[in-house]
Amino acid sequence: MITVEFITALFYEVDEQLRTIPKHPDAHLWPSEVVTLGLLHALKGVGNRPFYRWLTRDYRPLFPRLPERTRLFRLLKTHQDWTQAFLAAPTVLGVIDTYGIELIHPVREGRSPQQIGRKGVSNHRWIVGGKLCLLLNQWGLIVGWACATANAADNTFQWLIQQVDGRMIVLSDTGFHAAEGDPSNLKLCPRGEWQDRMLVETVLSMLTLVCHVKKVRHRGWAYFQARLAFTMAAFNVLVQWHGLRPYASGFVPLSIAEFSL
Repeated sequence: MITVEFITALFYEVDEQLRTIPKHPDAHLWPSEVVTLGLLHALKGVGNRPFYRWLTRDYRPLFPRLPERTRLFRLLKTHQDWTQAFLAAPTVLGVIDTYGIELIHPVREGRSPQQIGRKGVSNHRWIVGGKLCLLLNQWGLIVGWACATANAADNTFQWLIQQVDGRMIVLSDTGFHAAEGDPSNLKLCPRGEWQDRMLVETVLSMLTLVCHVKKVRHRGWAYFQARLAFTMAAFNVLVQWHGLRPYASGFVPLSIAEFSL
């Protein structure tokens, strides 16, 4: 599938989900166009300026009323809540984990009063940035997510687990344990137990290698959240592009590599 055909098909998928959202009389873009552009930015995995140059150079005819760059990204920030339509439904069993995202090099910490990231440990190394928490269902689809600065403890995201209490048993590592008590639907898994948790590592590897979300350069927290929101939506849309087809063993393979831009 060539890129023009992919963008057209992606717009169709998005429009099917958002057809009930009306277009503002003064808006230049339909909601489906805004979300499609956000998904493309998340999938491209580059900064705002390189993405806008790529879009206007190669695919401007697909978006004839494309606004100026800064206005486009303000639109994505304002309407990031539209991505909630692409989150998956809970299943009986789920997995939760966190993922460190570097915003600046640790050497540059504290140089700017506008710094939004904080220092924390990710994969046994120090980073200055944010922390993404993912809640997945048994098929590897994203049910919910949240973000905080990198110094936040994993158990600060227990509210995500509480939201699906009674609908999902959530497996986690011991970092999600809180001394004050844990949600009744949280199952703590010591290292080496419950290999079902490896599902989340598969998802995180795709976010790293295809969406390049391990290192981003946003300078405003709302724009950082918008980038994550569209990345989560892009993953759920693309991983189901051909349907979830299990092997004879029941294992469902997940891949979005073919959509890398």
